Amino acid sequence: MKANSFRKSILITGAGTGIGRDTAKALVERGHKVYATTHHDAEVASLRDALGGDAEVFRLEITDPQDRAKIAELDIDVLINNAGQGESGSLAEIDIDRVRRLFEVNLFSSLELTQIAIGTMIERGGGTIIFISSAVGRIPFPFLMPYGMTKFALSAAASGLRSEMRTLGKGIHVSVIEPGAFHTGFNQRLWSSRFEWMDNSSIFSASQIETMKSDSTRTLRWIEAKSTVSIVNKIVSASEAKTPRLRYVAPWYMAIVVRLLRILGA
Repeated sequence: MKANSFRKSILITGAGTGIGRDTAKALVERGHKVYATTHHDAEVASLRDALGGDAEVFRLEITDPQDRAKIAELDIDVLINNAGQGESGSLAEIDIDRVRRLFEVNLFSSLELTQIAIGTMIERGGGTIIFISSAVGRIPFPFLMPYGMTKFALSAAASGLRSEMRTLGKGIHVSVIEPGAFHTGFNQRLWSSRFEWMDNSSIFSASQIETMKSDSTRTLRWIEAKSTVSIVNKIVSASEAKTPRLRYVAPWYMAIVVRLLRILGA
């Protein structure tokens, strides 16, 4: 992508690793004022070293009201809600507290942060809200539904909020980014999280669990994109656009897969 001539103030959550970190780096390189945040204190120093430039790096635990309040003091043109966690396993037996926690992080806290940002954007005369959802927020994927449900909700929230902001007429745009699988380590943690509690007491047999483990490894090896460039470019495009689209998907073939599966009733 060419260098950007219009500098924006952009805050991204969950920038400590993976797609968030790569996006923050790309935005800094393009000349934007970047507030790169992470919920791990231990990641702040390394993230600051990695970004350099005009980046401001600090801890922002989105489930902490005091941390969320920090952004009210910032002049933000774009908020990228990237922070999130993953949980997998069968809905038939997963501890519901795990699911509640996941919704708290992936949906409720991001929405609370967004409400603060919208208040400041109204005063500034506009802005952009971006939600990082997932391809599994469009198609049900067995054993990933604890995570998938939060992303279904997030994608729906983005669409509804976009219409509400259009009605408000204050120049606030809303987009959702739906990544496919990228090789950042997140998917491995997500897919294996079920095996932390699926043991001899599971309703699934030991042989079924072993099959799940081998299938997970094989599937991820097949579907994961090795580079995050395609999804980072989508996030950067949405951040810089005067009128961003509702939905951005990468890799390109994931949009086709999602559309076909939805047509087939998946």
